[in-house]
Order: sequence, then structure tokens, then C-alpha cells
Amino acid sequence: MNHTKYQVDLTKSATHWPLPLKIKRAVWQYVVRPLFYATPGSANALRIFILRAMGATIGHTCLIQPKVNVLMPWNLRIGNCVAIDHHVEIYNFAMVTIHDMTVISQRSYLCTGTHDYTHPYMPLTWKPITIGTECWVAAEVFVAPGVEIGNGSVIGARSVVTKNLPEWMVCAGNPCVPIKPRTLVEL
Repeated sequence: MNHTKYQVDLTKSATHWPLPLKIKRAVWQYVVRPLFYATPGSANALRIFILRAMGATIGHTCLIQPKVNVLMPWNLRIGNCVAIDHHVEIYNFAMVTIHDMTVISQRSYLCTGTHDYTHPYMPLTWKPITIGTECWVAAEVFVAPGVEIGNGSVIGARSVVTKNLPEWMVCAGNPCVPIKPRTLVEL
């Protein structure tokens, strides 16, 4: 096949992972992850145990719902009292850090990986994601590589977060932007 007529050549696109990482990924992907993914709703403690055994750091009183998909558990840091809902995708070639008292709602996508579309081989690139304390990432939010979400922020459902967001703001949209301050009622 003649590829010279194309400017992009995906036949040369490859990420060269070290052998120990390839083995670790294979063990997770083909042995451990299917067990993790199949756990029933009542098996939160088992899901947390499995993630920790594969290298994740997870604080106390966390809730990891069934069908959460984690690409690389060793690149996951979760604080205390964090809830991650059903069908959340954590595509973490780079570190994903979720700080204390934060909720990630169903079907949200935390994506640390992308491709350098300016390069003819479109190599894989990755940047970490950090979500602050006391945040709520609502349903079906996409968080792009390299994003930092400030403490106390709320991200509206189906938002697309491509840039850092400030602390204690309600943010929404595509692209996601700050809309108004988040103020809590006094108890």
C-alpha cells in the first residue's frame, strides 16, 4: 500500500511502553479488571480493595459504584469521602487526582490522553487532571487532559471542560465557563 499520498501516516503511530508497564496493563486489563467490572452494587469495599491492590491511592469513606472504568489504577489518587458514580470513565494515562468531598456523577469522562494532531504520526500525549475538594462534576461531563478544577466548583451536566476552572464557581457549557459563584446555605 502506498502511503506517500497521505500527509498523516498512522502506520508509524505507536506508543513505546516499557515491558513492565505492558505486563502491568495486561494483568489489569485481562485478569483483574473484568472481575472489578463485574462486582455487584453492594461490593464497594471489594472494588476499593481491587483498585488499591493495583496501585490506586484511595482515602476513607469513598464510594466507587459498579461499572466505573479505570484505564490505569496506579495513576489514580482519590481523597476522603469521594463518590464516583456508575459508568464513569477514567482514561488515565496520566495521574487523575480527585480531592476530598467530591462527587463525579454518572457517565462522566475524565480523559488524560489525546493525540498530537499536528504531528504526521499523531502520537499519544497525556496530561494529568486534578479535581479540587468539595466539587461536583455532574452527569456526562467531559474533562480534557491537563485540566484543573478549583475547590468547591460545580460543573453542570454534559459540560465540556477544556480549560482550568476557578474555585467556588458554578460552571457549565461547551466549552465550560464560569457562570456564577457557588455559595452554600448556612445550616
